[in-house]
Amino acid sequence: MPSKEDVLKFITENPDRAAKRDIAKAFNMKGDARIYLKDILRDLAAEGQVEKRTKKLTRPNALPPIAPLTITGRDNDGGLLAKPIEWSGTEPAPLVLLRRTHKDSGPTVGVGDQILAKIFANSDKGGTPYTGRVIKKLEKYDSSVLGVLRKLQSGEYRLEPVNRKQNEVSIDAEFLNGAEVGDLVEVTPHQKSRFGLPQGKVAQVIGSISSEKALSMIAIHEHEIPHIFPEKVIEQAENAKAATMDNREDWRSLPLATIDPADAKDYDDAVMAQPDTDPANEGGFVIVVAIADVSFYVSHGSALDHEALKRGNSVYFPDRVVPMLPERISNDLCSLREGVDRPAMAVRMVIDANGRKRSHSFHRIMMRSIARLSYNQAQAAIDGVLDEKTERVIDISLKPLWQAYAALKKARDKREPLELDLPEKKLILDDQGQVLKVFIPDRLDAHKLIEEFMIQANVAAAEVLESKSQPLIYRIHDLPSMTKQESLRDFLKTLEITLARGSELRPSQFNGILARVKDTDHEELVNQVVLRSQSQAQYNTDNIGHFGLNLRHYAHFTSPIRRYADLIVHRALIRALNLGPDGLTNTETGELPAIAQNISMTERRAMLAERETTDRLIAHHLAEQIGAEFQARVQGVTRAGLFVTLATYGADGFIPISTLGREYYHYDEAGHSVAGERSGKGYRLGDNVEVRLVEAQPVAGALRFEMLTEPRLLPASLQSHHKATKFSRKSDGRSKSRSSSRPGSRPSGGKPSHVSRKAKK
Repeated sequence: MPSKEDVLKFITENPDRAAKRDIAKAFNMKGDARIYLKDILRDLAAEGQVEKRTKKLTRPNALPPIAPLTITGRDNDGGLLAKPIEWSGTEPAPLVLLRRTHKDSGPTVGVGDQILAKIFANSDKGGTPYTGRVIKKLEKYDSSVLGVLRKLQSGEYRLEPVNRKQNEVSIDAEFLNGAEVGDLVEVTPHQKSRFGLPQGKVAQVIGSISSEKALSMIAIHEHEIPHIFPEKVIEQAENAKAATMDNREDWRSLPLATIDPADAKDYDDAVMAQPDTDPANEGGFVIVVAIADVSFYVSHGSALDHEALKRGNSVYFPDRVVPMLPERISNDLCSLREGVDRPAMAVRMVIDANGRKRSHSFHRIMMRSIARLSYNQAQAAIDGVLDEKTERVIDISLKPLWQAYAALKKARDKREPLELDLPEKKLILDDQGQVLKVFIPDRLDAHKLIEEFMIQANVAAAEVLESKSQPLIYRIHDLPSMTKQESLRDFLKTLEITLARGSELRPSQFNGILARVKDTDHEELVNQVVLRSQSQAQYNTDNIGHFGLNLRHYAHFTSPIRRYADLIVHRALIRALNLGPDGLTNTETGELPAIAQNISMTERRAMLAERETTDRLIAHHLAEQIGAEFQARVQGVTRAGLFVTLATYGADGFIPISTLGREYYHYDEAGHSVAGERSGKGYRLGDNVEVRLVEAQPVAGALRFEMLTEPRLLPASLQSHHKATKFSRKSDGRSKSRSSSRPGSRPSGGKPSHVSRKAKK
């Protein structure tokens, strides 16, 4: 007769044949022996060592014999590591080492791919719990279609998809599920037909398309942004207990204050500064940046952690926020509220009178904010306009902060980071969710102060982790590629500005160019072109520095409520400095490259979704103003036409090149311009123009305009560029710009890339 240990071992090692009949057959148990086996299995179940899934027995938190997995990274030997796509176990999701032999003829897979795999329990206690063999690579497939419900004159209902690449769907009245014409709905397939449109039924009514909330839901669905927290995540957040003083220093007496936007709902950073009393550092300051201790509540492998990693970051729309963490964590336990004890990770930095850092140290603390201030409120106090709150903290908090910032600014000016002047527009909505106004908020010293304090804290985090040889995720920003440098150099020639050649560019060289065009007609144009020449910032475990900030070591540490990268850095600090038991684990350390890749993707996804929602919102607002005339600026030039941005709303729209005039227009990529073949007159990036709205598509967020401003004679340098381009095309028998600009031709092309100054950092 087998023992309980024998039976348990068999179930563990044979998950694909662990039904009671299989176990009895394996141990040759017949007759009364089956009653003995039944008793063993009952005891194992009572002890929680096995559980029944369908007709088979399995170990709790065990993977099934075949499971869909996501490849998350590699082990030290280069082997691929994977995790289950969906995991409902009480323990962290187990790792699977994918094995492959020379006989395998399966698909080629890599990090980030989703696969279906055969799972094998690993008897090697020192290795991964499971090994796996790839059965097939899973293709991404979404059967639902998001769109607007329309009714034809014939009485038939149709779905107009948000994604114009998808086909319309026919819906019978019996499958409307309460939806009304004009509603934004999610439709799933009902039946397929070889002829005609696919049939569907309404699965979910999201809301009227006239609602701004529906417009943000389009982006959420289209980009597959997780926006509903699973019950297990909510339950874990609601059951979280407030932090205690264990492993913490008591800093509740320090004058730490939060300075945030007036409409902020969570406060994850607090700051303070004091003159340094060390006689050897005359004129120096002690600066403290305290950041909410999210890692205390979100431990590796928990349901909260799994969901936060999947989201990667919070996403901010004009009408809503899709948070990375539930409100119980982000707006309550981890929000540094005024007068309330809150756990934090703090960095104490000592700087000299010229803003150079002399030392820094990290601490796990308990703090109590003395004041919650807005940027405008803090700035007004420094400018002499005090209210009841700022009068109380002006001397102990605000004045020392501004004095310390004055010192830091000296070091910043000497460092010379890239100083692009690109104001960010903000949308204000009314109670119905419609655009009320678009404005550019003032750029205050209060904003710059907090920004510089956060940058210095991020630098300190990267430096201390490097000094401890602790793996981490850096925030990196590469210098412009050689191709982009050459393109920028050609453009600047048209303005008689030179840019030195070589791979050792510095931000100061760009700043010199921007200074030359300051307060000229070319200022905004050059700022835009310099921005487009820059690489995109990203997360990576390999450090190449941050070109834009001109820093050699940089990691995101200051926003763990809304960025998973910062949570990783917090855990790395806890591990490296022995600040508690909840630091970065060995497993997590091995996954850092995959995590960096994932959160870089979610960041790009969020930026795109936010921009598209703004475009849809403004297109909806302008849909009733067809024929209206607007002042605009040319923000993009392509072979297909011009992209313009309205001065009033900041909305982007398109002017097909075929509508510009009766002559052919030639496109000059280096000069960012188009010019008429006969007249030599045209348009270029940065031109102020007048346009008329011809078409607005709110669902797609698309606006089409026609040009009202007559073309102007371009500078001589640009005319020579156009002639050279035209000659080279004719000499080799090609004339692409000619054919693409023929009246009546179909425009093509996409929007130029817009990367905000904040996102770059």
